Amino acid sequence: METHTFAERMSRLGTESAFEVLAKAKGLEAQGRDIIHLEIGQPDFPTPMNICEAAFKAMKDGQTGYGPSAGLPEFREVVAQHITDTRGVTIHPDEVTVTPGAKPIIFFTILALIDEGDEVIYPEPGFPVYESVIDFIGGKAVPLLLREEVGFRFRIEDLEAAISTRTKLLILNSPQNPTGGTLTAEDLGAIAELAQKHNFYVLTDEVYSRILYEGTHLSILSLPGMKERTILIEGHSKTYAMTGWRLGYGIAPQAIADKITRLTINSNSCTATFTQIAGIEALTGPQDSVTEMVAEFQRRRDGIVGGLNALEGVSCIQPLGAFYVFPNVTQLPMGCEPLADYLMDEAGVALLPGTSFGKYGDGYLRLSYANSLENIQEALGRMETAIAKL
Repeated sequence: METHTFAERMSRLGTESAFEVLAKAKGLEAQGRDIIHLEIGQPDFPTPMNICEAAFKAMKDGQTGYGPSAGLPEFREVVAQHITDTRGVTIHPDEVTVTPGAKPIIFFTILALIDEGDEVIYPEPGFPVYESVIDFIGGKAVPLLLREEVGFRFRIEDLEAAISTRTKLLILNSPQNPTGGTLTAEDLGAIAELAQKHNFYVLTDEVYSRILYEGTHLSILSLPGMKERTILIEGHSKTYAMTGWRLGYGIAPQAIADKITRLTINSNSCTATFTQIAGIEALTGPQDSVTEMVAEFQRRRDGIVGGLNALEGVSCIQPLGAFYVFPNVTQLPMGCEPLADYLMDEAGVALLPGTSFGKYGDGYLRLSYANSLENIQEALGRMETAIAKL
């Protein structure tokens, strides 16, 4: 058999463990096992029908061809107005780039800004794609510890200590995956001061901005002096239960937006036209489905947090946003990785070890409560039985 030699950079490209665990869980289901899925970050609600109907109509009307690489002008206008209204800073449509899902904005921003050896500070435990892409292109990934004792925020003094003369970019994620933590107004003010003092960009991942249980969403984009150095990531996947539609967008200074568009041209050409037309309906149509979904997530959050804290050797703080819990399992006689495997095999509960989100996630599990309360309660019961056997 012919031997293939791959580019060295491929050894630096990570993965997203949720999809690997999902595949394993599906394999067990194919063998007849009953698995409760708490591993995948996907709302278990249908896409609202008004959004689907907008897409159906667009397809019937022939809106199935190529569109502009930066996005349909009418969708970019709606997005610009939405961000202007929600973040309180004026956004021009030329500062909007539409992509198939929000993830390409992470990839393209880092490709556009980071040279080999440039440093990128990112939250950890955090979305694994951040570190993966930084490493892939030859940047230096600098993890910033999210601390359970401060609600899975980072300390500003830790950020200051991580900054060097090579720091080019800071990644923020609030509400946060995997912990559900959120940054405060004081945090954002201090971060903005440091960004301007040390002259680095901020990539703010706000895809969970509407899934918030207390207060209102805060964005660093809103702060004075930050628009010219901020790239904001948003999308429809979580808010409108549109994960499979692949519709996301970035807000950036036009010079950066132009580079993201060029990378789009060289990779996926454009985002599906009818998906963007559906996206217009999502942002401009009724928002009842979002309100109802967030209320249901809050009900599930309260149930899963209470249930986890009732388990021997497990403690869990209450997340303020997103739809994940990140319980501490350091008191159990098993590390988080073998524990996650054990709970899948023994209890039929699919979840993720905290180390799927970086080394600082050791000692934790991540559970998604994007599943029914009935299934969550069944999972907790199974976990209780399995943990009692340890």
